[in-house]
Formats: sequence, C-alpha cells, structure tokens
Amino acid sequence: MLTHFRGLPLFDGMRRLFKSAQPESQRWVVLDTETSGLNPYSDRLLAIAAVAVEVSSDFKRVSIVIGDSYEAVLKQELPSDKGNILIHHIGAQAQSAGRPPLEVLEEFRQWVGNCPLLAFHAAFDEAMINRAYSLFGLKPLQNEWLDIEPLAKITGANPRIKSLDEWLSHFGIKCTIRHQAAADTFATAELLMRLWPSLIKEANSWASLRSISRQTNWIPR
Repeated sequence: MLTHFRGLPLFDGMRRLFKSAQPESQRWVVLDTETSGLNPYSDRLLAIAAVAVEVSSDFKRVSIVIGDSYEAVLKQELPSDKGNILIHHIGAQAQSAGRPPLEVLEEFRQWVGNCPLLAFHAAFDEAMINRAYSLFGLKPLQNEWLDIEPLAKITGANPRIKSLDEWLSHFGIKCTIRHQAAADTFATAELLMRLWPSLIKEANSWASLRSISRQTNWIPR
C-alpha cells in the first residue's frame, strides 16, 4: 500500500526538489478511474488512481516512479448499487467516508500539473473526470490525453485483442486486484513499458506518439 499525506505521496516533495534534473515535460501520468457505471454522461466518479512515469530525454526509456503516485476515493452522498460495488470493491461505507470531491479534484489538478495523461480507453476516463469537474463547478483539466489501447496494436500481436485483461495476459503482466484503480493503474503503466520498444520504432516524441494512437484507432477490429 502506498503512503500518502492528504492524497500526495511523501516522496512527491523529493521529486519536486530534483525537478530541474528531469524536465517536467518528461513526466507523464498514467491513470485509472472507478465509476458508478459505464455511462460518462450520467454515472459518477468514485475514485481516481494515478502514477507518474518518467520518459528519458532521448525518448528511449520509460520507467514507473512508484513514489510519485496518487489515489483518492470521492465521498458519495448515495453509494453505487451492489452490482457495481462487486466490480470495483469500493463498499458503501468507503464511498460514504470518502474525501470531499472538491478537495480531491483540486488536489489532483495540482498533483498532475500540465503533464500528459494516459489511460487504457482514455476517452472514458477523460469524460468521467472532466464531467466531475464540471458538476462541481470547476474548470475541466486542460491536459493532453493519450489512449494506450490503440498503441498496443502496432506490436504485431493479434489486432482483435480489445480488453486490458487480454493485453495483460498477452504480456504476462500480473494485476493484483483487477477493477481496483491503483492496481489497474500500475498494470497499465507496466503495459506501457512492455509496449515501449515497439513504440519508439515508430515515434520519437509525445506529439508523434499521440498521432500514432489516433491513426491506429482506425485499424479494423
């Protein structure tokens, strides 16, 4: 379990002290959300988990920064239904005892900064997070997003693979608790690392990688 102080890792201060050694533009954030359902226009954001990855200045290496992570459960006035709880395991009591959403969302904005955001099926996470900001009268995040799912297709594996479970199995990545935001986040970050050798053959910058993700999304399934 990660150690946090009001949602921020204790090592975050150390990262900030040495920020000049590794440019902020090379800090990317992989994230995952837990929600009350799969409709980004009506369901609620229950939890956010994220971990930073550092991309080397020559774009050749990417590594997970375990001490630079974030996790928070947002307080819910009404917990999600039992079927939903069985999926993400955030019980009714945990939802009721969560932190004030305004506090979490503003704290998350500060922690993320202007870093790029990555997720598996990122469009859903982006919609859920920015809808939460809007519901609480806050300005949505302005960060750029990248979907990891289309990038997996250029590895030469079966392009019909769609789910995160299938990709984790393909690469032999173990996820301690699926559909638990923190575990899914670290598994997704590890997936990015496994994809990296193939990705850098096609891209040498955030912009080119983002372009490939968008183009690859049109590959027939």
